[in-house]
Amino acid sequence: MSPINHKKSNVLRLLESRRIPYQAYTYSPDIRSAEEVAPALGFSPHAVYKTLVVLSPRGKPLLVLIPGPYVLDLKRLAQAVGEKKLRMATHREAEELTGLQVGGISALALLDRGFQVYLDRAAKNLPAFVVSAGRRGMNLRLQVDDFVRLTKAHFIEASVDRENV
Repeated sequence: MSPINHKKSNVLRLLESRRIPYQAYTYSPDIRSAEEVAPALGFSPHAVYKTLVVLSPRGKPLLVLIPGPYVLDLKRLAQAVGEKKLRMATHREAEELTGLQVGGISALALLDRGFQVYLDRAAKNLPAFVVSAGRRGMNLRLQVDDFVRLTKAHFIEASVDRENV
């Protein structure tokens, strides 16, 4: 795990401009899943959140953040957001829609792009969590409240721990 001071992403510059405290970390860009990031950075897998791109038949795609060991329940998510049916974006679709590489998709990097952001309700129990900093191989730890305030994220219950599936 390496805290970084150089090569700042736009996300880190944004947080600094808003005076929001964070810790940034770099790791091998070959690591792409939240479950692999957690041990590489020394965090609990439940504190490292992955950002998923979900497609709606109408309107803008959704960004849904869930803990690394969780899986998204698309039916529950559809109910929570008032849609009949949703589907996960393919890696290619996610990258085309966000302009970011899978493994580096960050709601914080997409603030001005009109995405609706949803955050797993489990995050309410955490003071801080780890999310992508907008580039593969870089994550950041920040307060959940700061993330919610910046992204206007809505809390949802639409995921389940993979161990309980």
